[in-house]
Amino acid sequence: MWVLLRGAYPLRILLPLRGAWMGRRGLPRSLVPGSSRRRYRKEALPALEIPVLPLTTTEIRQYLRAHGIPFQDGYSCLRAPSPFVGSSEPKDQTSAATSFSLFIDKTTGRFLCMTSLAEGSWEDFQASVEGRGDGAREGALLTEAPEAKDIEEIRRIWDRAIPLWELPDPEEAQLARMMFGLTKVTDETLRRFSVRYLRPARSLVFPWFSPRDLGLRGLKLLGAEGQGDGVHYVETTIPRPGAYHNLFGLPLISRRDVEVVLTSRELDSLALNQSTGLPTLALPRGTICLPPALLPYLEQFRRIVFWLGDDLRSWEAAKLFARKLNPKRCSLVRPGDQQPRPLEAMNQGLNLSRILRTALPAWHKSIVSFQQLREEVLGEISNVEQAAGVPWSRFPDLNRLLKGHRKGELTVFTGPTGSGKTTFIKEQLDKYEEWADRFEDLPLYFMTFHGQQSIRSVIDTMQHAVYVYDVCHVVIDNLQFMMGHEQLSTDRIAAQDYIVGAFRKFATDNNCHVTLVIHPRKEDDDKELQTASIFGSAKASQEADNVLILQDRKLVTGPGKRYLQVSKNRFDGDVGVFPLEFNKNSLTFSIPPKSKARLKKIKDDNGLVVKKPSSGKKGAMPQNSET
Repeated sequence: MWVLLRGAYPLRILLPLRGAWMGRRGLPRSLVPGSSRRRYRKEALPALEIPVLPLTTTEIRQYLRAHGIPFQDGYSCLRAPSPFVGSSEPKDQTSAATSFSLFIDKTTGRFLCMTSLAEGSWEDFQASVEGRGDGAREGALLTEAPEAKDIEEIRRIWDRAIPLWELPDPEEAQLARMMFGLTKVTDETLRRFSVRYLRPARSLVFPWFSPRDLGLRGLKLLGAEGQGDGVHYVETTIPRPGAYHNLFGLPLISRRDVEVVLTSRELDSLALNQSTGLPTLALPRGTICLPPALLPYLEQFRRIVFWLGDDLRSWEAAKLFARKLNPKRCSLVRPGDQQPRPLEAMNQGLNLSRILRTALPAWHKSIVSFQQLREEVLGEISNVEQAAGVPWSRFPDLNRLLKGHRKGELTVFTGPTGSGKTTFIKEQLDKYEEWADRFEDLPLYFMTFHGQQSIRSVIDTMQHAVYVYDVCHVVIDNLQFMMGHEQLSTDRIAAQDYIVGAFRKFATDNNCHVTLVIHPRKEDDDKELQTASIFGSAKASQEADNVLILQDRKLVTGPGKRYLQVSKNRFDGDVGVFPLEFNKNSLTFSIPPKSKARLKKIKDDNGLVVKKPSSGKKGAMPQNSET
C-alpha cells in the first residue's frame, strides 16, 4: 500500500467548541438540517488519478498551435479563447481578459474557463476541441455546485449570523472582538469583507462567493475558546475541506490590481487590508495546501507576497506555494519576533507596510551566497524545535530520539516478516459513519499501484501529488514488492540501489519526506536485526537520513517482545530503543502504559551508543552501536 500524506502540520480533527460531537462538522444540532451523519459514499474517498504519461508545457503549446488556437503565456497557466463561452455569455470584445478566458495549467493541463466556470482535465479539453465525447457538449464540464444539503446548511447559517456591530449586548460584542483579536479591526473592514458572527456557536463566519455571479457557495466558521492564557481556534468549512475551493476576499479584487498579499488566515487578511490598503486574499486551507484550481485567479498579479505565519512551517509552505506560482514574481515575509502574523503585528502597533517592504524574493539562482541564506540559517538556529519537524503524537519516545518528522528526508523502515510493519485501523461499526466523516476530511491520499511498477511511473505520480495536493509525506510499502520477482539475478541489487537513489533525489528536490519499507535479509531467529541487515547493498542505509528497525523477539516459552530501534539519525545523532505493545482491539502499536523498560539512550566518549541496563533490572535490551 502506498500512501500520500499532505500538510505541514499534524493531522487535526476539527472538534466543536465544547469538546463533544454536537452535530455535523462541529456545529450545534439546531443549525444542522436533518441527521448529523452523512451517507457514506465510496466515490467520495480521495484517490489519485495516475497519469499515463507526464504532460509538458511544450506538448500543450504544440497541441494548441496544431489546432490553430491562439494563446498567451502566463506565469503558471496558458490563456486561450474558451470554447465553453456561448453566445448568451456577457462579453467585452475590447477586453483581452474576457476573450482569453480559458486558463490551462502548465503542469497538469487542467483547464478553467473564468467566464462559464467550465473546468476539466487536459483529455476533456482535447475532446472538446476535437468534437468527441462528452467534453464537446457545452456546459457538460461546468463546475459542480455544492450539494443541495450543503447549500441549505450554508444559507441557514448565513441567515442566522449577524454583523458584530449589530449584537444587542455591547459586552458580548466586545468579548467576541477580544477573543478573535479584532479590537483594532473596524466595522467598515468587517462590512467590506462581509464578515458575520454566529452567536449559538460563538464563531465568526467568513463567506466564499462565486467569482461568476457572487452567489454564496461556501462558508468557513472560526470558533474561539479559551485555553490557559491563550485562545484556541477551531475551523469548520462547508462544504467539507477539499470539496470546494475559493479565496476569501476575491470579490474585492479589481482587474487593475497587479499586487496581492496572500495570508493563511482570514483574520490576517482583514488586518493587512485595513492597515495597508493592499488587495489581500486568504487561502482556504491555510498552510496545508494551495489547490491548483485557484491558480487562474492569481494570474493577473505581477507580484505576490506570502505572509502566512510566524513559524518555520509557514515559511516552508510559502516557498512551496511560490514554486507553483512562478517564484520570480513571489516574495516571502520571513517569520521572526519583529514580524509576527499580520493581525498580531497590527495589535502590537507595528508598521505592516514596512514589514511588507522587507519581504525576500522567493527566486534565486542555483548557487547563492551565504548573505542570501543567512536569514534562513538564523531562523533554524533560533527555532530549534520547529526545525526539528512535526512531532509524533503516539510515540513520545520517538520524539526524544528523532525529534520530529522533517521534510526532505528519507526514512528506511525494516523489520522481520509478520512483525507488524503494516498495520490498519479498525473502528467500531456503530460509530463508522461519524469517524468516516472525520477521516474523509483528512489530507490523506492513496496511490492505486499494486505489485511491480516502473519507478518512472511512481516518481511521476509522486510529483503530480506534490504539485496538485501539496503532499509532504510519501509512504512506500514495500520496496521488494514494488520491484516484483523478475529481477532475481545479481542485477536486482543494482536495480534496488537505483530505486533508492531515485527516492532520495525526489525527497531532496521536492522537500518531501519519503518513508521506504524494506524487508531485511534472512537472519537467525535468536539474533537482532542491525542496520547491515537491510536487504541489498549498503546504499539504502547510506542514503537514508533515518533508519528504523522493528525488532521482534519471538520467545519459545511465551509471547514475543517488540520494540522500535532508531539505529540512524542524521539530524542530531541520537539513537536508542523503546518497547511497543500491540493492541488487538485497535490493531495498532502503542507504548506499554506501565512499562519498566523505558527509552534507553547513552553515548560513550567516542559518541557511540553502548548497552546500558535499565534501572534495577538485568539483561536490558541492547543498543545498536551503528550510527
